[in-house]
Amino acid sequence: MKNRILLLTTVLSLLACVSYAQKVIRISTDNTDLILRTAPNGRLYQSYLGERLLAESDIAHLPMGKEVYITHGMEDYFEPALEAHFDGGKSSVVLAYVDHTVNTLSPKVVETIVTLRDELRAIAVRLCYTAYQEQDVVKMHAEIVNEGRKPVELVRYASSMLHFRSSDYFLTEYSGDWAEEATMTTTPLTFGKKVLDTKLGSRASFFTSSQFILSLGEQATEHTGNVLFGTLAWTGNFRFTFEKDQEGNLRVISGINPYFSNYELKKGETFVTPDFIYTFSSTGMGTASRHLHRWARKYQLHQGEDDRYCLLNNWEATYFNFDEEKLDHLMGNAAELGLDLFLLDDGWFGNKYPRSSDNAGLGDWQATRDKLPGGVGHLTATAKEKGIRFGIWIEPEMVNPKSELYEKHPDWVIHQPDREEYYFRNQLVLDMSNPAVQDYVFGIVDGLMTECPDLAFFKWDCNSPITNIWSPYLKEKQTHLYVEHVRGLYNVLERVRAKYPDLRMMLCSGGSGRIDYKALSYFTEFWASDNTDPVARIFIQYGYSFFYPAKATCAHVTSWNRNASVKFRTDVAMMGKLGFDIRTDEMTDAERTYCKEAIANCKRLAPVIWDGDLYRLVSPYEGNHAATQFCSPDGQHAVVFAFDIHPSHAERLQTVKLEGLNPQTRYKVEEINLMPGQRSRLRGNGSTYSGDFLMKVGLNLFSEGTMQSKVIELKAAD
Repeated sequence: MKNRILLLTTVLSLLACVSYAQKVIRISTDNTDLILRTAPNGRLYQSYLGERLLAESDIAHLPMGKEVYITHGMEDYFEPALEAHFDGGKSSVVLAYVDHTVNTLSPKVVETIVTLRDELRAIAVRLCYTAYQEQDVVKMHAEIVNEGRKPVELVRYASSMLHFRSSDYFLTEYSGDWAEEATMTTTPLTFGKKVLDTKLGSRASFFTSSQFILSLGEQATEHTGNVLFGTLAWTGNFRFTFEKDQEGNLRVISGINPYFSNYELKKGETFVTPDFIYTFSSTGMGTASRHLHRWARKYQLHQGEDDRYCLLNNWEATYFNFDEEKLDHLMGNAAELGLDLFLLDDGWFGNKYPRSSDNAGLGDWQATRDKLPGGVGHLTATAKEKGIRFGIWIEPEMVNPKSELYEKHPDWVIHQPDREEYYFRNQLVLDMSNPAVQDYVFGIVDGLMTECPDLAFFKWDCNSPITNIWSPYLKEKQTHLYVEHVRGLYNVLERVRAKYPDLRMMLCSGGSGRIDYKALSYFTEFWASDNTDPVARIFIQYGYSFFYPAKATCAHVTSWNRNASVKFRTDVAMMGKLGFDIRTDEMTDAERTYCKEAIANCKRLAPVIWDGDLYRLVSPYEGNHAATQFCSPDGQHAVVFAFDIHPSHAERLQTVKLEGLNPQTRYKVEEINLMPGQRSRLRGNGSTYSGDFLMKVGLNLFSEGTMQSKVIELKAAD
């Protein structure tokens, strides 16, 4: 009898082993691994995220880890990735692994799709990962499918959930306000929950940017430390949740903010979450930034590998007070400086309610006859005659109550029908969930392009968050508004890009109030801040440089902070996509000559500054100076920007070591962007050094002057 029992036990054990064959899903880039594994309970777990493991056999030694997409209502005690409510009040979900597929989308780009399912609740989740192997970037999202017969209410629906196990965690977040964007703050994460979120709707990143930096073990530096950069590609309300449990484990949940966004998923429908994008580096923050920049230029930023236009904007020269004669004159100034394009900003439209201030005219996109009797067509023709291109400002998602559009279509506006309206900047937001509004917004761009085919550029603004929250179109589906509004915007942008793929467009939101990588798949660049004080811009551009490449970051020379020289202001702006927003007639002859040379240098050095690798040499947060270097991918050509902000008396100035050069190559060092008649004060200017010397010893970049700047070019010697 005992032998029979032993035999039966052995057979059952063997059957169990046969029935449970562990699945290992390895999502790899050249230098990183995300490893998922199934457990005997049939669920999927994240076992590892970090540097790439060299030996496949070592995966078996990893701990099982945490469930990859934790759900509400079962054994987990902390924040879930998914919460869904079913018929009869049921709310628990248990997701079991079903299968996965791996597809090569292009060389070095691999997609992995993992299907999980709860058979009892008839709901499935597809976890979709795209690994950009050469750039060490992973893009991931979730697709939630209602396979049942009745609607399901989604309460929380994260794009991603990542798990970490480390001794300490340090979170760097971005906060700010109008003209105070990209303020970086780093704090340790302790037990409990830290949430970064926004509820602003259309101007979602006004106070909090949709990106973060997570250091593991110790606070990462430019060159050292394990660090993850994360960002959500969503132009609406977002939420990042960082929760550290009693054992020191950290979960990071990223996705749409579920605030007032319960979503009814009908039978057979699929809800697709936005992409969460991350890169992991074991060699500090500089490496992580270069990963993202290379990826963005090649795969995400619209026309990311093309050149950009250096432009003159009329805003600070005229504000709302202009006519054809003034604009024609400014276009002549732009051509004289060697710029590519003239951009007409706010104030060109409206007739019954002319746009002479910000309290009227939004929504009425016809040229004001009193200001512009020849219309936009006259301006594009004038620009063409002067050998430059013409661009124009629009804010198509907004409306002033004092407009013909509002009088005709109050039903197109997000506002409470039974309450007094609240205005932000004297305007309201159009309901982009409404297909008729989507047609209207697309028609603004399409109409202008049809009327003026030579239009080469749009500055697309968005100055108001969503207020008075109620959609006349959605009726009883009000909790869908924050999601469908963004989807409606994407529908419009898809149509614009389908018809006008080569049209350049700047993303603007009273500064950088809506920057994210989904929006930037439609736009060529973004306006980083209305604050163009060059000292403030050093900090703002430094902050955004962690996530966004220089060619995407618009930086203009303006009259903000006249205590700073035109040279200092221009050198700061040249670290991004250079533009001017200034009364050029007020410049001296020397300043105009300098600007011409700087613009020519910017165009000549575009392959290095816009398409090269960025190195943050000296942080403005750590002293009285700042320095940034751009280096061509082959290491043969580099440009260094050095700034003395507010040096202290008798400061001991240190040399600055350069990066990214070839040690054996010899480089000629030359200061450029000098004012007419100015001699370089750079020690060693005109000399030749080895890359080894420049990276180990460095150059004397700084001085004791206030708001002084140097731009230094390094070229491999013949």
